[in-house]
Amino acid sequence: MSEPTGKYSITMPRDIAEAAKERSGRSGLSAYVAAAVARQIERDNLNELIAVAEAEHGPVTDEEIQALRDQLHQARREQGGADAA
Repeated sequence: MSEPTGKYSITMPRDIAEAAKERSGRSGLSAYVAAAVARQIERDNLNELIAVAEAEHGPVTDEEIQALRDQLHQARREQGGADAA
């Protein structure tokens, strides 16, 4: 990360901290936790965007979601990529 860093003290369940420490590898626990928090912030921002869009346009239906998934799968097939869910 190129941003300035700060030192913080956080509390979390020991089993989660140990699992994160084991998975953090060479980058270290701080980088692992920072990446996890960054992903959560992205999700929170996306959820806020979805809430605003749904307030303006109504909720997205299951049928609309499936139609978009079908389009994505078709595009991947046409590009020769895997048909992942």
